[in-house]
Amino acid sequence: MTPFQFIARPTPFDAGGAGTLPVFAVTPHDIEAGNIDPIALDWARKAGFKAESGAVLPVPAPDGHLGGALLGLGSHPMELPFLAGKLARALPAGRWHIETAPLSADHLALGYGLGAYRFERYKKATTAPPTLAIPSDADATDIKRQIAGIYLARDLINTPTNDMGPSDLEAVFRALAAHYKAEVSVVSGEELLEKNFPLIHTVGRASTDAPRLLEMRWGKKGHPKITLVGKGVCFDTGGLDIKPSASMLLMKKDMGGAANVMGLALMIMDAKLKVDLRVLVPAVENSIAGNAFRPGDIYISRKGLTVQIDNTDAEGRLILADALAYADEEPTDLMVDMATLTGAARVALGPDLPPFFTDDEDLAAKLAEAGAAVDDPLWRMPLYKGYEKDVSARIADLTNAPSGGMAGAITAALFLKRFVTQAPRWVHFDIFAWSQNERPHAPVGGEAQAIRALYRVIRDMAKR
Repeated sequence: MTPFQFIARPTPFDAGGAGTLPVFAVTPHDIEAGNIDPIALDWARKAGFKAESGAVLPVPAPDGHLGGALLGLGSHPMELPFLAGKLARALPAGRWHIETAPLSADHLALGYGLGAYRFERYKKATTAPPTLAIPSDADATDIKRQIAGIYLARDLINTPTNDMGPSDLEAVFRALAAHYKAEVSVVSGEELLEKNFPLIHTVGRASTDAPRLLEMRWGKKGHPKITLVGKGVCFDTGGLDIKPSASMLLMKKDMGGAANVMGLALMIMDAKLKVDLRVLVPAVENSIAGNAFRPGDIYISRKGLTVQIDNTDAEGRLILADALAYADEEPTDLMVDMATLTGAARVALGPDLPPFFTDDEDLAAKLAEAGAAVDDPLWRMPLYKGYEKDVSARIADLTNAPSGGMAGAITAALFLKRFVTQAPRWVHFDIFAWSQNERPHAPVGGEAQAIRALYRVIRDMAKR
C-alpha cells in the first residue's frame, strides 16, 4: 500500500437519487402504534421485530424483491446517536437512504460512515459493502472530512509494525503533507544528537529503523498558532524492562497519539481553517539490543532537565519530553499532545473515555462542551500539585517512572508539564486508541479519540 492510499480511501456514501432503497429507523413505540410504512409494519410484526437497539430487518417489496429495511433504535435512541453505523455492517449490498429517523441528519451520516470502516490491507472482505445517501440536510462535506481523518488514524493504528515502523510513518506523514501542500522537515538517527533531541535518540537507538522527529507546518503566520504533538512509538517491547508477551500483542498501537494528531491535522487542513498549524511526531521503536538504554541511566533532555530511567517501559513520556520542549520554544496559542501513555488512565476511566489534563479552566470548559456537542467522550483529570514530589528523583531532576504505582496517569501528565513552560494553553490527552469491543460506529481495532471534539474547538478558534 502506498502512503497516499491511507488518505484517498473510497467513500462509504452514495450519490443518492433514483434507485436507492429506504431505511426506516424506528422505536418499539413506532411498531406498537403502527407509525411506519404499512408493508414494512406488516413484515416486522410477522417477523417478531421489536425494534431493539441496533436490530436490522430487511423488508420485501410487494413483488418479493428487497424493498427496504428497518433499523431498531430501542426505547432511548438519543443515548446511541451513532446507531446508524450498524447499517453499514448489517445491510445487504446495495444503495440505500434513510427514509425516517428521529436522529439528526449529521449523526445519522457520521454514524454510518464510522461504522462502514473496513481494514482490508491483509484480508479482503468477501461481500461488497452497502452505500448510503447522505441526508440532504446534513453537512456532507464536513462529515466526509471528519471520516477521512478518523479512517486515517484507524488505518495507521491497525497496520502492524513490519509495515508501520518509523520510516513508514514518516512516508505517510510526508504524503499527508504533500496532499495539502504543507512543509515537512525530519531529523533522524545520529542527527538527533547533533540537534539536541537526546531522549528521542535514546529511546529509539536500539531499533534497526532509526528514530526520528517529524515536523509539519501549514497555514499562515498571524492566524491562531496551533501545535499538535503525537507520541509515535511504532512498537514497544518495553525495552530491557521487557513486557510479558500478552502485553505486547497490541503494541503496534503505541503510535496511536501520532495517528490521532495526523487525523486531526487532516481535518484542519482539509477545512482550510485559518490557523498556523504545526505538527510534531517523535517516531521510534522501543527495541532491545546491546545499545538499548538501561534502568538506572540518567540522560539530559533537550530542556536541560536530567531524567533518571527507572523503567524502560515508560518511554513515551521521554520522547514527548523532547518534542514538547521543542514545541514550547516557539510562541503558540494552543498546544495539544496526544499519547497512548499509561495503563493507569484505562484503569481510571476505561478504554472508551480518554482523560485530558490542563490547567486552563476556559480550555477545559470548551473541550467538555465540544465533546458533549459532537458526542466525542472525554473527561478532565487533575494536574494535582501534591503529586509533583513523586516525579522527582534523588540524583536527577526527574524520574520517568515514579515508585508506588499510584496515580500513574497524573504523575505522567505532571512529568510532561515540566517541559511546557511558555505555552499559555496546553492540554495532554492520554488515549487508548483502540476499540476492544465492536460498537455501532466502531469495529474492533484502532480508534480515533477526542479529535472530533478538538476539531470543533480549533474550528471555533479559527473563526475569531
